[in-house]
Amino acid sequence: MSRRSVRFTEVEAIDPIYVERPYYLAPDGQMALEAFAVIREGMKGKAGIGKLALYGREYLVAVQPREKGLVMYTMRRSNEVRSMDAIEELENVPAKLKPEEIKMAKQVIGNFEGQLDLTEYKDAYQEELQRIIDAKIAGQEVVATEEQAPPKVVNLMDALRQSLDRVSSTKKKAAKVAEIEKPAKAAKAAPVKEKKRARG
Repeated sequence: MSRRSVRFTEVEAIDPIYVERPYYLAPDGQMALEAFAVIREGMKGKAGIGKLALYGREYLVAVQPREKGLVMYTMRRSNEVRSMDAIEELENVPAKLKPEEIKMAKQVIGNFEGQLDLTEYKDAYQEELQRIIDAKIAGQEVVATEEQAPPKVVNLMDALRQSLDRVSSTKKKAAKVAEIEKPAKAAKAAPVKEKKRARG
């Protein structure tokens, strides 16, 4: 495997649309440990762009530091990515929008903001497939999970209002559950405190 470095650039200069697949890079043996660490530290905030011969073909790659190691990304070349201007379906997208619709859209989006945790995003298709396989192995009747059809809405404002209503309803239910649980916990704690005073 041979590699020819072309140049170094800021990490932010790489558009994610060109990124294909990541590979972890690690030092090859004890002798390479120090050199590997020096290169990693020297590349902080930078990405090295080069070419790599791999699996019988030449790849455009980007290498950048990540935590204790380096990550190499295979990249698409510029002629492999369609220009946004070439997508006909986007030609008639309106530039002028209603301020009230934008405001409501931001409200809907704001209700779903939070810390990103990719472990929350399960592969529902694979989980359902495994459930069916397990049921068949166990000799059980397989019942397909019914999918709830989304409501048919023509007006955008109606769609945004329905989204807000669904989020609001979910939050209210969660708040009611929390209110019910709090008195129950307090009631359980009270006898413990009384016992301690009685012993003293």
